[in-house]
Amino acid sequence: MAELLTRFPRRRMAVLAPLLAVGLAATACSAPGADRSSTAESDAVVKTDLGTEPITLEMYAETGFPLAKALADEFSKQHSNVKFNIREDQFTVIVENAPRVMASDNSPDIIRLPTMVDLVKDDLLKNLDPYFTAYGWDKFPASQLMQLRVGENTRGTGSLYGMGLGYSVTGVFYNKKLAAQVGMTQPPATVAEFEQLLAKAKTSGVQPIMQFNKNTAGINFPHQALQNQFGDPTQVADWIFQKPGATFDTPAALKATQTIQKWAQAGYFPKDANALDYAAMVGEFQKGNGLFMFNGDWESANLDKSMPGNVGFFLFPAETAGGKHVAMSAPNTFGVSAKAKNPDAAAYFLNWAHTNAKAREIAVTVGGSSPGGPSDLPVPAAAPNTVLAETLKASQQLGAENGAVDFTANATGGIFAAAITPEMQKLVAGQQTPEGYVKAVQAEYAKELSR
Repeated sequence: MAELLTRFPRRRMAVLAPLLAVGLAATACSAPGADRSSTAESDAVVKTDLGTEPITLEMYAETGFPLAKALADEFSKQHSNVKFNIREDQFTVIVENAPRVMASDNSPDIIRLPTMVDLVKDDLLKNLDPYFTAYGWDKFPASQLMQLRVGENTRGTGSLYGMGLGYSVTGVFYNKKLAAQVGMTQPPATVAEFEQLLAKAKTSGVQPIMQFNKNTAGINFPHQALQNQFGDPTQVADWIFQKPGATFDTPAALKATQTIQKWAQAGYFPKDANALDYAAMVGEFQKGNGLFMFNGDWESANLDKSMPGNVGFFLFPAETAGGKHVAMSAPNTFGVSAKAKNPDAAAYFLNWAHTNAKAREIAVTVGGSSPGGPSDLPVPAAAPNTVLAETLKASQQLGAENGAVDFTANATGGIFAAAITPEMQKLVAGQQTPEGYVKAVQAEYAKELSR
Protein backbone atom coordinates (compact mmCIF):
# COMPACT_ATOMS: atom_id res chain seq x y z
CA MET A 1 0.00 0.00 0.00
CA ALA A 2 1.55 2.14 -1.94
CA GLU A 3 1.18 5.69 -1.29
CA LEU A 4 -2.40 5.46 -2.47
CA LEU A 5 -3.33 3.09 0.28
CA THR A 6 -2.23 5.44 2.97
CA ARG A 7 -4.82 7.95 1.84
CA PHE A 8 -7.76 5.81 2.86
CA PRO A 9 -9.11 6.31 6.40
CA ARG A 10 -8.65 2.91 7.94
CA ARG A 11 -6.09 1.00 9.89
CA ARG A 12 -4.16 -0.83 7.21
CA MET A 13 -5.78 1.20 4.46
CA ALA A 14 -3.49 3.79 5.77
CA VAL A 15 -0.77 1.69 4.55
CA LEU A 16 -1.78 0.65 0.64
CA ALA A 17 -2.13 -2.19 1.08
CA PRO A 18 1.25 -9.75 0.09
CA LEU A 19 3.66 -10.14 -2.54
CA LEU A 20 6.00 -9.52 -4.03
CA ALA A 21 8.42 -10.98 -5.44
CA VAL A 22 6.85 -9.32 -8.34
CA GLY A 23 6.37 -6.38 -10.58
CA LEU A 24 5.50 -5.91 -14.11
CA ALA A 25 8.54 -7.23 -15.75
CA ALA A 26 11.82 -8.04 -14.17
CA THR A 27 13.47 -7.00 -17.38
CA ALA A 28 12.00 -3.53 -16.93
CA CYS A 29 14.12 -3.09 -13.82
CA SER A 30 17.68 -2.12 -14.56
CA ALA A 31 20.55 -3.95 -13.00
CA PRO A 32 21.97 -2.38 -9.87
CA GLY A 33 23.96 0.64 -10.88
CA ALA A 34 22.44 1.02 -14.32
CA ASP A 35 21.29 4.60 -14.89
CA ARG A 36 21.87 5.27 -11.21
CA SER A 37 22.28 8.70 -9.72
CA SER A 38 25.91 9.75 -9.76
CA THR A 39 26.24 10.48 -6.07
CA ALA A 40 29.38 9.86 -4.09
CA GLU A 41 27.46 7.90 -1.50
CA SER A 42 26.62 5.18 -4.03
CA ASP A 43 30.23 4.04 -3.75
CA ALA A 44 30.45 4.45 0.02
CA VAL A 45 31.78 1.70 2.27
CA VAL A 46 29.11 0.41 4.63
CA LYS A 47 29.08 -1.84 7.67
CA THR A 48 26.78 -4.85 7.97
CA ASP A 49 27.85 -5.67 11.55
CA LEU A 50 25.36 -4.19 14.01
CA GLY A 51 27.84 -4.33 16.89
CA THR A 52 27.02 -4.10 20.59
CA GLU A 53 27.25 -0.36 21.24
CA PRO A 54 23.96 1.27 22.34
CA ILE A 55 22.01 2.73 19.41
CA THR A 56 18.76 4.66 19.25
CA LEU A 57 17.13 4.57 15.85
CA GLU A 58 14.80 7.46 15.07
CA MET A 59 11.78 6.31 13.06
CA TYR A 60 9.10 8.49 11.49
CA ALA A 61 6.08 6.29 10.76
CA GLU A 62 2.40 6.78 10.10
CA THR A 63 -0.43 6.63 12.58
CA GLY A 64 -2.60 3.55 12.27
CA PHE A 65 0.15 1.45 10.69
CA PRO A 66 1.07 -1.10 13.39
CA LEU A 67 3.54 -3.18 11.39
CA ALA A 68 6.47 -0.75 11.70
CA LYS A 69 6.23 -0.57 15.50
CA ALA A 70 5.69 -4.32 15.82
CA LEU A 71 8.85 -4.96 13.83
CA ALA A 72 10.79 -2.36 15.83
CA ASP A 73 9.70 -3.96 19.11
CA GLU A 74 10.76 -7.42 17.95
CA PHE A 75 14.07 -6.10 16.66
CA SER A 76 14.86 -4.60 20.06
CA LYS A 77 14.02 -7.93 21.72
CA GLN A 78 16.53 -9.67 19.49
CA HIS A 79 19.10 -6.87 19.64
CA SER A 80 19.04 -5.42 23.14
CA ASN A 81 21.52 -2.65 22.31
CA VAL A 82 19.10 -1.07 19.83
CA LYS A 83 16.15 1.07 20.87
CA PHE A 84 13.66 2.92 18.71
CA ASN A 85 12.25 6.38 19.18
CA ILE A 86 9.14 6.33 17.00
CA ARG A 87 7.27 9.45 15.94
CA GLU A 88 3.92 8.90 14.24
CA ASP A 89 1.79 11.23 12.12
CA GLN A 90 -1.09 10.87 9.72
CA PHE A 91 0.12 10.18 6.20
CA THR A 92 -1.07 13.56 4.93
CA VAL A 93 1.04 15.21 7.64
CA ILE A 94 4.08 13.15 6.63
CA VAL A 95 3.60 14.25 3.02
CA GLU A 96 3.76 17.88 4.14
CA ASN A 97 6.48 17.47 6.77
CA ALA A 98 8.89 14.98 5.21
CA PRO A 99 11.12 17.40 3.26
CA ARG A 100 11.48 19.77 6.20
CA VAL A 101 12.02 16.99 8.75
CA MET A 102 14.57 15.21 6.57
CA ALA A 103 16.48 18.43 5.96
CA SER A 104 16.73 19.23 9.66
CA ASP A 105 19.58 18.39 12.03
CA ASN A 106 17.26 15.88 13.72
CA SER A 107 16.46 13.94 10.57
CA PRO A 108 15.07 10.45 11.29
CA ASP A 109 17.10 7.37 10.47
CA ILE A 110 14.10 5.52 8.99
CA ILE A 111 11.08 7.26 7.47
CA ARG A 112 7.83 6.23 5.84
CA LEU A 113 8.17 7.70 2.36
CA PRO A 114 5.28 9.73 0.96
CA THR A 115 7.03 10.21 -2.39
CA MET A 116 10.49 9.43 -3.71
CA VAL A 117 11.43 11.39 -6.83
CA ASP A 118 11.42 14.87 -5.28
CA LEU A 119 13.18 13.65 -2.14
CA VAL A 120 15.93 12.11 -4.24
CA LYS A 121 16.16 15.24 -6.38
CA ASP A 122 16.63 17.30 -3.22
CA ASP A 123 19.31 14.91 -1.87
CA LEU A 124 17.21 14.03 1.18
CA LEU A 125 17.20 10.24 0.71
CA LYS A 126 20.16 7.95 1.13
CA ASN A 127 21.21 5.91 -1.87
CA LEU A 128 20.88 2.25 -0.82
CA ASP A 129 22.95 0.74 -3.63
CA PRO A 130 25.92 0.01 -1.32
CA TYR A 131 23.61 -1.98 0.96
CA PHE A 132 22.10 -3.75 -2.05
CA THR A 133 25.58 -5.10 -2.74
CA ALA A 134 26.64 -5.66 0.87
CA TYR A 135 23.50 -7.58 1.87
CA GLY A 136 23.05 -9.44 -1.39
CA TRP A 137 19.66 -7.97 -2.19
CA ASP A 138 20.18 -9.21 -5.73
CA LYS A 139 18.66 -12.41 -4.32
CA PHE A 140 15.35 -10.52 -4.08
CA PRO A 141 13.25 -10.69 -7.24
CA ALA A 142 14.35 -7.65 -9.26
CA SER A 143 10.75 -6.63 -9.84
CA GLN A 144 10.11 -6.48 -6.09
CA LEU A 145 12.41 -3.48 -5.86
CA MET A 146 11.47 -1.86 -9.17
CA GLN A 147 9.02 0.63 -7.64
CA LEU A 148 11.70 1.68 -5.15
CA ARG A 149 14.26 2.78 -7.73
CA VAL A 150 14.76 6.33 -8.97
CA GLY A 151 16.74 7.33 -12.05
CA GLU A 152 16.66 10.61 -13.91
CA ASN A 153 13.60 12.13 -12.23
CA THR A 154 11.58 8.93 -12.79
CA ARG A 155 10.80 5.81 -10.82
CA GLY A 156 11.25 2.23 -11.90
CA THR A 157 14.93 2.27 -12.87
CA GLY A 158 18.15 3.60 -11.42
CA SER A 159 19.42 3.50 -7.86
CA LEU A 160 17.57 1.98 -4.92
CA TYR A 161 16.21 4.50 -2.42
CA GLY A 162 13.66 2.54 -0.40
CA MET A 163 12.57 -0.83 0.93
CA GLY A 164 9.16 -2.23 1.74
CA LEU A 165 7.87 -3.19 5.15
CA GLY A 166 5.22 -5.53 3.78
CA TYR A 167 4.15 -5.92 0.14
CA SER A 168 0.44 -5.70 -0.49
CA VAL A 169 -1.76 -7.15 -3.21
CA THR A 170 -5.24 -6.16 -4.33
CA GLY A 171 -8.06 -8.22 -5.76
CA VAL A 172 -11.69 -9.07 -5.15
CA PHE A 173 -13.19 -10.23 -1.85
CA TYR A 174 -16.47 -12.09 -2.11
CA ASN A 175 -19.25 -13.17 0.25
CA LYS A 176 -19.41 -16.97 0.01
CA LYS A 177 -23.09 -17.24 0.99
CA LEU A 178 -24.12 -14.68 -1.61
CA ALA A 179 -21.85 -16.34 -4.18
CA ALA A 180 -23.67 -19.64 -3.68
CA GLN A 181 -26.98 -17.80 -3.94
CA VAL A 182 -26.13 -16.50 -7.43
CA GLY A 183 -24.62 -19.78 -8.60
CA MET A 184 -20.93 -18.92 -8.31
CA THR A 185 -19.08 -22.19 -7.70
CA GLN A 186 -15.56 -20.92 -8.38
CA PRO A 187 -13.85 -17.59 -9.08
CA PRO A 188 -14.50 -16.24 -12.58
CA ALA A 189 -11.86 -17.10 -15.18
CA THR A 190 -12.46 -14.10 -17.45
CA VAL A 191 -13.75 -10.54 -17.29
CA ALA A 192 -16.86 -11.71 -19.17
CA GLU A 193 -17.56 -14.38 -16.53
CA PHE A 194 -17.16 -11.76 -13.83
CA GLU A 195 -19.70 -9.54 -15.59
CA GLN A 196 -22.11 -12.46 -15.88
CA LEU A 197 -21.96 -12.85 -12.10
CA LEU A 198 -22.66 -9.13 -11.68
CA ALA A 199 -25.76 -9.47 -13.82
CA LYS A 200 -26.95 -12.57 -11.93
CA ALA A 201 -26.49 -10.79 -8.62
CA LYS A 202 -28.47 -7.78 -9.80
CA THR A 203 -31.40 -9.88 -11.02
CA SER A 204 -31.33 -11.87 -7.76
CA GLY A 205 -31.67 -8.73 -5.66
CA VAL A 206 -28.06 -8.93 -4.41
CA GLN A 207 -25.85 -5.81 -4.51
CA PRO A 208 -23.19 -6.85 -7.06
CA ILE A 209 -20.29 -4.65 -5.88
CA MET A 210 -19.92 -2.81 -2.59
CA GLN A 211 -17.49 -0.02 -3.36
CA PHE A 212 -16.81 3.40 -1.86
CA ASN A 213 -16.12 6.55 -3.88
CA LYS A 214 -16.50 9.47 -1.47
CA ASN A 215 -13.31 11.25 -0.44
CA THR A 216 -11.00 9.06 -2.48
CA ALA A 217 -11.97 7.18 -5.62
CA GLY A 218 -12.43 3.60 -4.49
CA ILE A 219 -13.93 2.82 -7.88
CA ASN A 220 -10.45 3.42 -9.23
CA PHE A 221 -9.70 -0.10 -7.92
CA PRO A 222 -12.01 -1.86 -10.41
CA HIS A 223 -11.12 0.73 -13.07
CA GLN A 224 -7.43 -0.08 -12.92
CA ALA A 225 -8.16 -3.80 -12.63
CA LEU A 226 -9.91 -3.52 -15.99
CA GLN A 227 -7.29 -1.20 -17.47
CA ASN A 228 -4.53 -3.65 -16.52
CA GLN A 229 -6.29 -6.41 -18.45
CA PHE A 230 -7.54 -4.50 -21.49
CA GLY A 231 -4.07 -3.50 -22.68
CA ASP A 232 -0.36 -3.86 -22.02
CA PRO A 233 0.21 -3.27 -18.29
CA THR A 234 3.73 -2.13 -19.11
CA GLN A 235 2.13 1.00 -20.60
CA VAL A 236 0.34 1.57 -17.30
CA ALA A 237 3.61 1.21 -15.40
CA ASP A 238 5.42 3.56 -17.79
CA TRP A 239 2.78 6.22 -17.15
CA ILE A 240 2.99 5.79 -13.39
CA PHE A 241 6.78 5.97 -13.52
CA GLN A 242 6.59 9.12 -15.70
CA LYS A 243 8.45 7.63 -18.64
CA PRO A 244 8.81 10.12 -21.52
CA GLY A 245 5.92 9.88 -23.97
CA ALA A 246 3.72 7.77 -21.71
CA THR A 247 0.04 8.67 -21.70
CA PHE A 248 -3.14 7.74 -19.86
CA ASP A 249 -5.21 8.38 -22.98
CA THR A 250 -5.02 4.83 -24.38
CA PRO A 251 -7.59 2.39 -25.81
CA ALA A 252 -7.22 0.25 -22.68
CA ALA A 253 -7.99 3.16 -20.32
CA LEU A 254 -10.94 4.23 -22.46
CA LYS A 255 -12.38 0.69 -22.57
CA ALA A 256 -11.96 0.38 -18.80
CA THR A 257 -13.75 3.70 -18.30
CA GLN A 258 -16.56 2.69 -20.63
CA THR A 259 -16.95 -0.52 -18.63
CA ILE A 260 -17.11 1.36 -15.34
CA GLN A 261 -19.77 3.64 -16.82
CA LYS A 262 -21.73 0.59 -17.98
CA TRP A 263 -21.51 -0.99 -14.52
CA ALA A 264 -22.64 2.23 -12.87
CA GLN A 265 -25.61 2.59 -15.21
CA ALA A 266 -26.57 -1.06 -14.56
CA GLY A 267 -26.61 -0.47 -10.81
CA TYR A 268 -23.66 -2.72 -10.05
CA PHE A 269 -22.22 -0.09 -7.67
CA PRO A 270 -24.20 1.27 -4.71
CA LYS A 271 -26.44 4.18 -5.64
CA ASP A 272 -24.76 6.26 -2.96
CA ALA A 273 -21.18 5.24 -3.85
CA ASN A 274 -20.11 8.89 -4.04
CA ALA A 275 -21.33 9.35 -0.45
CA LEU A 276 -19.75 6.13 0.82
CA ASP A 277 -16.32 6.23 2.48
CA TYR A 278 -13.91 3.34 2.95
CA ALA A 279 -14.98 2.40 6.49
CA ALA A 280 -18.66 2.44 5.50
CA MET A 281 -17.93 0.21 2.52
CA VAL A 282 -16.20 -2.39 4.66
CA GLY A 283 -18.97 -2.19 7.24
CA GLU A 284 -21.66 -2.78 4.62
CA PHE A 285 -19.73 -5.70 3.15
CA GLN A 286 -19.39 -7.24 6.60
CA LYS A 287 -23.16 -6.97 7.03
CA GLY A 288 -23.67 -9.03 3.88
CA ASN A 289 -24.57 -6.08 1.66
CA GLY A 290 -22.51 -6.91 -1.40
CA LEU A 291 -21.32 -9.93 -3.36
CA PHE A 292 -17.95 -8.43 -4.32
CA MET A 293 -15.62 -5.79 -2.89
CA PHE A 294 -12.45 -4.60 -4.64
CA ASN A 295 -9.86 -4.17 -1.90
CA GLY A 296 -6.45 -5.28 -0.64
CA ASP A 297 -4.97 -7.91 1.64
CA TRP A 298 -4.62 -5.42 4.49
CA GLU A 299 -8.29 -6.10 5.23
CA SER A 300 -7.86 -9.89 5.46
CA ALA A 301 -7.41 -10.24 9.21
CA ASN A 302 -10.35 -7.94 9.90
CA LEU A 303 -12.63 -9.90 7.56
CA ASP A 304 -11.53 -13.21 9.08
CA LYS A 305 -12.70 -11.90 12.45
CA SER A 306 -15.94 -10.30 11.27
CA MET A 307 -16.95 -12.88 8.63
CA PRO A 308 -15.24 -16.12 9.69
CA GLY A 309 -15.51 -18.74 6.99
CA ASN A 310 -17.78 -16.59 4.81
CA VAL A 311 -15.33 -14.54 2.76
CA GLY A 312 -13.07 -15.50 -0.13
CA PHE A 313 -10.59 -13.68 -2.35
CA PHE A 314 -9.39 -13.92 -5.94
CA LEU A 315 -7.17 -11.98 -8.30
CA PHE A 316 -9.17 -10.09 -10.91
CA PRO A 317 -9.38 -12.35 -13.98
CA ALA A 318 -7.82 -11.86 -17.37
CA GLU A 319 -9.79 -10.76 -20.41
CA THR A 320 -9.30 -14.16 -22.02
CA ALA A 321 -9.19 -17.58 -20.36
CA GLY A 322 -5.68 -18.60 -19.41
CA GLY A 323 -4.33 -15.06 -19.51
CA LYS A 324 -1.97 -13.97 -16.78
CA HIS A 325 -3.20 -12.07 -13.77
CA VAL A 326 -2.23 -8.44 -13.24
CA ALA A 327 -2.95 -6.68 -9.95
CA MET A 328 -2.23 -3.38 -8.28
CA SER A 329 0.43 -3.97 -5.70
CA ALA A 330 2.91 -1.77 -3.89
CA PRO A 331 5.32 -1.92 -0.97
CA ASN A 332 4.78 0.07 2.19
CA THR A 333 7.83 2.15 1.44
CA PHE A 334 10.45 3.19 3.99
CA GLY A 335 13.77 4.86 3.34
CA VAL A 336 16.88 6.06 5.14
CA SER A 337 17.41 9.79 5.46
CA ALA A 338 20.51 11.21 3.81
CA LYS A 339 21.30 12.90 7.15
CA ALA A 340 20.59 9.78 9.25
CA LYS A 341 22.91 9.42 12.23
CA ASN A 342 22.78 5.62 12.10
CA PRO A 343 22.37 4.67 8.45
CA ASP A 344 24.14 1.31 8.74
CA ALA A 345 21.91 0.22 11.63
CA ALA A 346 18.85 1.44 9.73
CA ALA A 347 19.82 -0.65 6.70
CA TYR A 348 20.50 -3.62 8.99
CA PHE A 349 16.94 -3.30 10.30
CA LEU A 350 15.46 -3.13 6.79
CA ASN A 351 17.40 -6.25 5.76
CA TRP A 352 16.36 -8.06 8.97
CA ALA A 353 12.69 -7.24 8.33
CA HIS A 354 12.89 -9.14 5.04
CA THR A 355 15.01 -12.10 6.13
CA ASN A 356 14.43 -12.86 9.82
CA ALA A 357 11.88 -15.65 10.39
CA LYS A 358 10.05 -13.87 13.22
CA ALA A 359 9.99 -10.58 11.32
CA ARG A 360 8.50 -12.31 8.30
CA GLU A 361 5.84 -13.86 10.50
CA ILE A 362 4.96 -10.43 11.92
CA ALA A 363 4.60 -9.05 8.39
CA VAL A 364 1.92 -11.68 7.77
CA THR A 365 0.11 -11.69 11.11
CA VAL A 366 0.25 -7.95 11.87
CA GLY A 367 0.57 -6.44 8.42
CA GLY A 368 -1.58 -8.96 6.57
CA SER A 369 0.84 -8.97 3.66
CA SER A 370 3.83 -10.78 2.23
CA PRO A 371 7.21 -9.94 3.78
CA GLY A 372 8.96 -9.93 0.40
CA GLY A 373 12.66 -10.75 0.48
CA PRO A 374 14.66 -13.54 -1.16
CA SER A 375 12.72 -15.88 -3.42
CA ASP A 376 13.94 -18.96 -1.60
CA LEU A 377 12.50 -17.91 1.77
CA PRO A 378 9.01 -19.30 2.42
CA VAL A 379 6.11 -16.99 3.20
CA PRO A 380 4.88 -17.81 6.72
CA ALA A 381 1.68 -19.82 6.60
CA ALA A 382 -1.64 -18.36 7.66
CA ALA A 383 -4.28 -20.38 9.46
CA PRO A 384 -6.07 -22.76 7.08
CA ASN A 385 -9.50 -21.89 5.70
CA THR A 386 -8.96 -18.16 6.23
CA VAL A 387 -9.10 -15.36 3.71
CA LEU A 388 -5.59 -14.38 4.85
CA ALA A 389 -4.41 -17.75 3.56
CA GLU A 390 -6.14 -17.00 0.26
CA THR A 391 -4.57 -13.55 -0.12
CA LEU A 392 -1.12 -14.96 0.62
CA LYS A 393 -1.67 -17.66 -1.98
CA ALA A 394 -2.81 -15.02 -4.44
CA SER A 395 0.32 -12.99 -3.80
CA GLN A 396 2.49 -16.00 -4.56
CA GLN A 397 0.51 -16.65 -7.72
CA LEU A 398 0.92 -13.04 -8.79
CA GLY A 399 4.63 -13.30 -8.11
CA ALA A 400 4.92 -16.44 -10.19
CA GLU A 401 3.09 -14.71 -13.06
CA ASN A 402 5.17 -11.54 -12.60
CA GLY A 403 2.00 -9.49 -12.69
CA ALA A 404 2.27 -6.69 -10.15
CA VAL A 405 1.82 -3.06 -11.16
CA ASP A 406 1.79 0.10 -9.06
CA PHE A 407 -1.38 2.15 -8.48
CA THR A 408 -2.27 4.78 -11.09
CA ALA A 409 -3.06 7.05 -8.15
CA ASN A 410 0.68 7.15 -7.43
CA ALA A 411 1.64 8.59 -10.82
CA THR A 412 2.10 12.11 -9.41
CA GLY A 413 1.65 13.73 -6.04
CA GLY A 414 -1.63 15.40 -6.97
CA ILE A 415 -3.21 13.20 -9.66
CA PHE A 416 -5.45 11.28 -7.28
CA ALA A 417 -6.98 14.28 -5.54
CA ALA A 418 -6.98 16.67 -8.49
CA ALA A 419 -8.23 14.41 -11.28
CA ILE A 420 -8.92 10.73 -10.62
CA THR A 421 -11.24 11.23 -7.64
CA PRO A 422 -13.40 14.15 -8.87
CA GLU A 423 -13.59 12.86 -12.44
CA MET A 424 -14.50 9.34 -11.29
CA GLN A 425 -17.23 10.78 -9.10
CA LYS A 426 -18.60 12.67 -12.09
CA LEU A 427 -18.41 9.56 -14.25
CA VAL A 428 -20.47 7.33 -11.96
CA ALA A 429 -22.94 10.18 -11.44
CA GLY A 430 -23.46 10.50 -15.19
CA GLN A 431 -21.81 13.93 -15.37
CA GLN A 432 -18.68 12.88 -17.28
CA THR A 433 -18.08 10.79 -20.39
CA PRO A 434 -15.46 8.04 -20.64
CA GLU A 435 -13.61 10.09 -23.28
CA GLY A 436 -13.73 13.14 -21.04
CA TYR A 437 -12.46 11.15 -18.08
CA VAL A 438 -9.28 9.82 -19.70
CA LYS A 439 -8.49 13.20 -21.23
CA ALA A 440 -9.02 15.02 -17.92
CA VAL A 441 -6.69 12.64 -16.07
CA GLN A 442 -4.01 12.97 -18.74
CA ALA A 443 -4.36 16.77 -18.79
CA GLU A 444 -3.78 16.98 -15.03
CA TYR A 445 -0.81 14.62 -15.34
CA ALA A 446 0.78 16.77 -18.04
CA LYS A 447 0.08 19.91 -16.00
CA GLU A 448 1.83 18.48 -12.94
CA LEU A 449 4.87 17.26 -14.90
CA SER A 450 5.30 20.70 -16.45
CA ARG A 451 5.65 22.46 -13.12
